[in-house]
Amino acid sequence: MSALEIPLDTKISFRNVRKTFTVRDSEFVALDDVSLDVGDGEFVTIVGPSGCGKSTLLTIAAGLTESTTGSAYVDGKPVQGPDPDRGVIFQQYALFPWLTVRKNVEFGPSLKRVPRARRRQIAQHFIDLVGLTDFADALPKMLSGGMKQRAALARAYAADPKVLLMDEPFGAIDALTRVRLQEQLLETWGNDRRTVLFITHDVDEAVFLANRVVVMASRPGRIRDVVEIDLPYPRTADTRLTPEFVALRERVWRGVYDQ
Repeated sequence: MSALEIPLDTKISFRNVRKTFTVRDSEFVALDDVSLDVGDGEFVTIVGPSGCGKSTLLTIAAGLTESTTGSAYVDGKPVQGPDPDRGVIFQQYALFPWLTVRKNVEFGPSLKRVPRARRRQIAQHFIDLVGLTDFADALPKMLSGGMKQRAALARAYAADPKVLLMDEPFGAIDALTRVRLQEQLLETWGNDRRTVLFITHDVDEAVFLANRVVVMASRPGRIRDVVEIDLPYPRTADTRLTPEFVALRERVWRGVYDQ
């Protein structure tokens, strides 16, 4: 497929992606003929049952896994391995334990040889943005799970990627902290409208965050539905109580669980 066939306002594209694994001499189909466009500045969540291939799809976009057939594209160019323009955030935080929050956040700019004074300024901006000003010089072991994830988000933003690929980043965090991080993520996204592809197994989270929710079915992994989330931003706790949110959540929930 040529780049000319991808719409100009598209940041991430999947075209006829199929991914198979060999398990005990048998072929397991993780993804089957998945095609999807994510627009520039769009926030798209992918939700589905365990084993539907949603994380596999994200790792293909990240360049960490190759598709068996089909391709993923960013800015119309085939993904051919990891790239600093694609920031990846996993559930496990992936902070360097021997570095302070500030040094972790400075890591991306330092790889790009940004001058020391400038990268400190960049790091401070994103540390402040995620609410860790008072913990800038703390080591990760001194942080709660939610604070570690905020530090990981700041580090990803400081590297200035074109897209953020997030694989269940709040999955191991308690419910109250999770809600706060969702709101904080939307506030951060609202400031610069960076393209986000966000994997989750939580239907409420998927609806609350996204412009669109992609519902996947498993065995084999494929797209079952794409739900437009026509809820205004900024979204707050009150958003979850509106009839519109409840109706959208029910549609997505049925798409996930009535399989």
